[in-house]
Amino acid sequence: MADFPAEITGGVDTHKHAHMAAAVDSAGRLLATAAFAADASGYQQMLGWLESQGTVACVGVEGTGSYGARLARYLQAAGVKTVEVNRPNRQFRRRRGKTDAVDAEAAARAALSGQADAVPKAANGPVEAIRMLQAARRSAVKARTQAANQIHNIAVTAPEPIRDRLAGLRGRHIIEACAQMRPSAAADPATAAADPATAAAKTALRLLARRHRALGAEIAQLDEELLGLCQQANPALLGARGVGAEVAAVLLAAAGDNPERMRTEPAFAALCGASPIQASSGQTTRHRLNRSGNRQANNALWRIAITRLRTDPRTIAYAQRRRAEGKTSKEIVRCLKRYIAREIYWILTDPPPTPQGADLRRQRQRQGLTIAATAHTLNVAPTRISALERGKYHNSDLAHRYQQHLTKTPA
Repeated sequence: MADFPAEITGGVDTHKHAHMAAAVDSAGRLLATAAFAADASGYQQMLGWLESQGTVACVGVEGTGSYGARLARYLQAAGVKTVEVNRPNRQFRRRRGKTDAVDAEAAARAALSGQADAVPKAANGPVEAIRMLQAARRSAVKARTQAANQIHNIAVTAPEPIRDRLAGLRGRHIIEACAQMRPSAAADPATAAADPATAAAKTALRLLARRHRALGAEIAQLDEELLGLCQQANPALLGARGVGAEVAAVLLAAAGDNPERMRTEPAFAALCGASPIQASSGQTTRHRLNRSGNRQANNALWRIAITRLRTDPRTIAYAQRRRAEGKTSKEIVRCLKRYIAREIYWILTDPPPTPQGADLRRQRQRQGLTIAATAHTLNVAPTRISALERGKYHNSDLAHRYQQHLTKTPA
């Protein structure tokens, strides 16, 4: 009989071209380490090597959102329990040094001890598509902002004729004016030679303005695609008050294609950095702000809270009540973010059925009702009903009210 432990835990330090794997026994003793190529053949060899060391109970993988994503999917598809491991802390590295083998061993020990127990994102559905489109959108927004800032800077320092022409223009008006500029070199070469700064300023402003417009069109296209993917992934989330396509995309990307990996709603709140952290000592009992977690998801919760503070009567009443108790505006928003995280968690993990706009439109037409009459009954603008039916506007409360109205109205 082969002389190896009955059960082992693996750890993997992932890189672009090669992964380093380590195996430890149930007592935490290092058995062996080995390097494998970061491709399908290497994944197969790594799993075979781990199984040759003993029965694989679990594998901890670093970088499951980057270089370890494909490996994590391969191991999960093979039926191996896989957990996400954060990089070793600095104190451990100061004691042990930094090598790939040491990091792989640390990953295995973290998985064995239960310190690492997060299930990696599946990254195999519409949410993964949302994540990639989000990355493209963020870079486009950043580039458009940069172009707008450069237009402003050049307009401030440009020669007097250009400054006078752009004086008082803001937003899209200055973009349109700059896009229509004709460089002096094309109109009058002699003038351009005499005043090269004016010609250069017009050229720069024209190109930057056209870049700004092109990026705006790109962002609009990405927004439309993100809306469709969010509708496919979780229409109930889009229907929640204060949640638009951009906020929904951020929250869905934070949860992943397998939101059930977040076993409890406090875990989701911690993921979003919305859970208060104990900071008590001696006779002092207090909590402090959680500055960890997914900061984009935290910002999404903040945007929902701010929107509801402006438009939702229940949230406004809650804020007034807490303010009377002596809470500051920041403290109220933090409390709201925690409550919203609880609501979003249940929508992500167990989404309630939400009436679809297209179904509501067909039912309304069968009953011979007009958009104007329906909007009047529901006390909303006709444009809201039209946008809801076309899938351009999502509001769960309005959709349910609309459905109840159609149910009560005789055909």
